[in-house]
Amino acid sequence: MVSSGLEGVVVADSHISYVDGQAGRLILRGHSLEQLEPWTFEEMGAMLWQRPLTGLGEARLRVAPWIRELVPLATHLSPIEWLRFALDRLPSGTSIDWVAALGVALALRRNPQAQPDPGLGHVEDVARMAGLTGSDGLRRYWVCVAEHGMNASTFTARVVASTRAGERAAVSAALGALQGPLHGGAPGPVLDMLEVLESHPDPAAWFAQQLRDGQRLMGFGHRIYRVRDPRAEVLRRACQSLPGLQQKLAFAEHMETLATQALSAHKPGRVLQTNVEYYTALLLDALGLERSEFTAVFACGRVLGWLAHIFEQEAEGRLIRPEVRYVGPMD
Repeated sequence: MVSSGLEGVVVADSHISYVDGQAGRLILRGHSLEQLEPWTFEEMGAMLWQRPLTGLGEARLRVAPWIRELVPLATHLSPIEWLRFALDRLPSGTSIDWVAALGVALALRRNPQAQPDPGLGHVEDVARMAGLTGSDGLRRYWVCVAEHGMNASTFTARVVASTRAGERAAVSAALGALQGPLHGGAPGPVLDMLEVLESHPDPAAWFAQQLRDGQRLMGFGHRIYRVRDPRAEVLRRACQSLPGLQQKLAFAEHMETLATQALSAHKPGRVLQTNVEYYTALLLDALGLERSEFTAVFACGRVLGWLAHIFEQEAEGRLIRPEVRYVGPMD
């Protein structure tokens, strides 16, 4: 029988990343995620793309006037829809332009009059234009989430790239896949959960009741990892470096302990541990981002991985065309 959701089905050979769900490791072109924590966004992109990530400052200047004109036309769009809208309406461009466009679109939605500074690094400039409280937390986040194997949006990008539709079409399709709540949407609800727990007299009892009621605990469990998501620890350390977050972080760490204990007691035969979204929520909130923006912010980092897979798929040159097993009625 065909595996539901394509679990265990190999769709490509790749040199880009390896997600070891049993051991809780993420390897990116031979580097462990922990080794990459101090890297810049540009260094991360150069490693993933296997070529220098140069010209991002000039690309931000190039795309900003086009994107600024679109802002009044997109007030009804969600942040992730706005990124796709802005990307799709650029007249032309290169790989660098698509990366620049997502960061600029994120910033101009918050501050339409902002002007790029090509002398700054990409993260520093986007954070400045967007009015965020700092850039190092955003840098750590984007490096952490830049690439993560054959997830739904990356697979979508590779399928579209395999048709020779071009880089922009493939990135736009990946943004569409990320828009779905099953792939891109849980950091915001983590904050909702933590706010409820702050005023609850017995958080451990709350977790147990949620599980008895068949509810998910936001920020816990992962489709691949059978142990703690390695990105969760990287982002927890990023939270430690942010001023004014220590009390919230200590509370979140305590709630993490209670939640994993509740999960272990409720499902003793199944390992459900902290995932990337748990500390993402704390980090992005501390930077001054709205919960509705979290998925769009994620996309601005993940675009590096999408494009790395697009390059690899285009070099492979084979159309992705799987089979489907027909189980309907016959004539």
